[in-house]
Amino acid sequence: MTDVLEVTLRSVSVLAAFLVLPLLVGQAEHKVMAHMQGRLGPMYAGGFHGWAQLVADGVKFVQKEDITPAAADRRVFRFAPAVALVPYLVAMAVIPLSPDLVAADAPASALFVLATTAVGILGTLMAGWASANKYSLLGAMRSAAQLLSYELPLVLAVASVCLAAGSLSLGGIAAAWSPWWLIWQLPGALVFLVAAVAELQRPPFDMPIADAEIVFGAYTEYTGLRFAFFLLAEYAGIVVMSLLFAVLYLGGWQGPFSDQLGWLWTLLKGLVIAVVIIWMRVAWPRLREDQLQHLAWIVLVPLALAQLALTGVWVVVSA
Repeated sequence: MTDVLEVTLRSVSVLAAFLVLPLLVGQAEHKVMAHMQGRLGPMYAGGFHGWAQLVADGVKFVQKEDITPAAADRRVFRFAPAVALVPYLVAMAVIPLSPDLVAADAPASALFVLATTAVGILGTLMAGWASANKYSLLGAMRSAAQLLSYELPLVLAVASVCLAAGSLSLGGIAAAWSPWWLIWQLPGALVFLVAAVAELQRPPFDMPIADAEIVFGAYTEYTGLRFAFFLLAEYAGIVVMSLLFAVLYLGGWQGPFSDQLGWLWTLLKGLVIAVVIIWMRVAWPRLREDQLQHLAWIVLVPLALAQLALTGVWVVVSA
């Protein structure tokens, strides 16, 4: 009975975090973009600093009609948003906020997170294929090409950190972290950040949903709550990648009074990375498809391989 209660509490905690943290990132995006672009609208909803802007957006999505195209594969079309969203819920369950605050302490949690987040792209592919729309299908194919290009540097960057820590566990990596990693793992950290933004199809890597070229890509035919689920999946992806970056490269819970406030340090570090991802959306223009592939294969992959080789040499020499 105790085990069942513990599993239930852990599951409810992950679900609560999954529902709250992406919304906080969405609210932060509204505010950061409003300040950086001088947009006054998001500052007025609800009064004080536009606190109700996200609530207004939620009400808007609920009121919109849920439309399924007549020629669409109805079952796949309706199931796609869940396939895009659920993998991030599963990934969040194994990311530790502190040594004792993790829903599921998996032995190879770093690989588990990479594997589960890669599944999310299937939701986009399903949406594009099932929509019976040529622009949706083109956007889905762009998403697949982008995933294949940026999955390799992402995995190589994580492999370097795992090699340095001697562990595939996120908890073990955070425990082995030292401030020295901020310098000698910096190239891998930059590769991870850029590849993560590309995996999330966030600007400047939003070619799969480029409105000036293919309307809105795989999501063109989606309305109402189904479209909102895709947006929620994007914000959930930001949360997962930001927390993963915080654990891998910033020491996770390590900081002053880490025994009591370790979970807070992890969340604050993740918030900083989330703001950086939002800043990239505002500050950088969209790349072309050829520039996207050039960056992945000519820049990021060689840099990630060099970082991995450097880490391997360091591990052998220091052994």
